[in-house]
Amino acid sequence: MNIPVTRNPNPQSPPDGDYGFGRIFTPHMFVMECTDGEWRDPRIIPYQSFSLDPASKVLHYGQEIFEGMKAYRNGRDQSVHMFRPDKNVTRFNISCERMCMPKVDPELFMQALNQLIDLDREWVPESPNALYIRPTMIATQVGLGVKASTDYTFFIIIGPVGSYFTGGINPLRLRVEENFVRSAEGGTGYAKTGGNYSASLLPIKQAQAEGYDNIIWLDAKERKYVEEMGAMNIAFVYDDKVITAPAGDTILKGVTRDSVGILLKDLGYNWVEEPPAIDEICEDAHTGKLKEVFACGTAAVVTPVGWIHYKGADHQIGDAKEGELTEKLRVTLTGVHAGNSEHHPEWVHVVPVFENV
Repeated sequence: MNIPVTRNPNPQSPPDGDYGFGRIFTPHMFVMECTDGEWRDPRIIPYQSFSLDPASKVLHYGQEIFEGMKAYRNGRDQSVHMFRPDKNVTRFNISCERMCMPKVDPELFMQALNQLIDLDREWVPESPNALYIRPTMIATQVGLGVKASTDYTFFIIIGPVGSYFTGGINPLRLRVEENFVRSAEGGTGYAKTGGNYSASLLPIKQAQAEGYDNIIWLDAKERKYVEEMGAMNIAFVYDDKVITAPAGDTILKGVTRDSVGILLKDLGYNWVEEPPAIDEICEDAHTGKLKEVFACGTAAVVTPVGWIHYKGADHQIGDAKEGELTEKLRVTLTGVHAGNSEHHPEWVHVVPVFENV
């Protein structure tokens, strides 16, 4: 099945230089609508604004989900790859279930991704930059009242991006959030919905005003255990193991997190999914037992952490530089992304070239 395409009559050319993150978008987008459980009119159209009624449910009750994915260019043959897109499609539909929204057929989802990226493949930058992919669903039924919408719009926008953090791969300064919480058991923490991220805006803003790059969330019940960062997962490296919080209903099941866990096992490391106690983490940083800390996610890939601020003090991780294992994971994963690695070729999905699209 080929999705109908309306070409942008005045497409811009890809820009040169710094892409930033999430500021630049390609000339085309995918969109379709759902009414009473039936998806209709899938199409690729020129990138454009939406018109929403002020009473649309998404604006009042936050019924919205999204995904974050990337496509990469192979420097050898200039082919374009997506990284484990099936995982994101599956997670998107899990978010649909939690937010009482209609699922998207995985085959149609992949067709939309393939055609849209192929149409604008000249916008896929050379490594280490990438093409960011943002599938999104919003509730569009008009009318107030707290209940699930009957109408939805699903769309995909894409655009070239550079590093998520302005400092690139320089070690991050993180502040442990001791007052606010992200998600509690039984909540929406495992769904990729906007409300989870809006909850982080104030504490991240406060942390950045104090000179930190981002925050570390603690569990909502006891405020003792590390869960994740503001928008990505976090892991702690010891001599005999690498620890990260177990995925559950308070933590997003990160695709990069899962991939890092598999790579660590391939490298002979003990990947341990257990709640890291923040007091022990800080103590182990001072004694030297804690060797490295890294953040991982679609946007950040693998990024080193140099300092953690907790209870009024900064706790330095090792020599506050990118550690050997963190660097190895980053280089290995970016190699897989671009299709230049022998590790897990099954993770690479080559975007096909369509005729007459």
